[in-house]
Amino acid sequence: MSEEQPVAYEVRGSTAVVTMDRADYRNAQNSKMTYALDAAFQRAVDDDSVKVIVLGGSGKHFSAGHDIGTPGRDVEVHYDNEAIIWWDHVGRDGGDLRYAREMEVYLGMCRRWREIPKPTIAMVQGACIAGGLMLAFVCDLIVASDDAFFGDPVVRMGIPGVEYFAHPWVIGPRAAKEILFTGDRFSAQRAYEWGMVNRVVQRDSLEDETFAIAARIAEMPRFGLALTKRAVNQCEDAMGMRNGMDSVFGLHHFAHAHNAETGADSLGGMNAKSMKDSAKESAT
Repeated sequence: MSEEQPVAYEVRGSTAVVTMDRADYRNAQNSKMTYALDAAFQRAVDDDSVKVIVLGGSGKHFSAGHDIGTPGRDVEVHYDNEAIIWWDHVGRDGGDLRYAREMEVYLGMCRRWREIPKPTIAMVQGACIAGGLMLAFVCDLIVASDDAFFGDPVVRMGIPGVEYFAHPWVIGPRAAKEILFTGDRFSAQRAYEWGMVNRVVQRDSLEDETFAIAARIAEMPRFGLALTKRAVNQCEDAMGMRNGMDSVFGLHHFAHAHNAETGADSLGGMNAKSMKDSAKESAT
């Protein structure tokens, strides 16, 4: 792991491999990682030899979500805005700070990555929780190992789901309510049954299976793939995905404000340890 280089990049044939590299912290996403991911994705888009992008996480886990407690947490650090046109969050107070930062780093970046004009595949092992779930959601395909587990437990903070709220479209309304209401983790097999995951494979064959799919996709015309991706995304948006996400982002920040007014902080007094301790160990 390198805090200076929290994302690794390589090209294997026609596939770019973008790897989150904070394994000591289960690939928790600080702002530095977020902007490093963006730079890696832009690099892959600009490389004409790259047809497909694979997103993975180093170590045992894909990503445990947003960084809410590691030594590398960098909430007050300035990074150049890429996803939106808004003032920077640094030096702001209260809702102004939270809204500006989360609209840029979380919602804005995820929307930007969803529109990458090349097919993207999330290669998921171990934990894929909250902010990690968002990163998997923005990818076009998800290949998960049989030891992968997913969850969005932020309702424990009194917050109605993560910022990139794709749940009703990706897994359906009833499944979305179940995982949010309970905060329970769910297995890769359950995710497959809900249509969220494309394939579940054995852990030791995860890379081989993922890169085989990438190679198959890479045989298709690049521009045809880009147009097909845009076609499906536009249909999702016509079904209300973008507007619904905007509405829920407002509810998300109302919950932050409520927590800040009635409790210790905007996270409802929860931290990385308490969130982990409160998680149910059994997959649903």
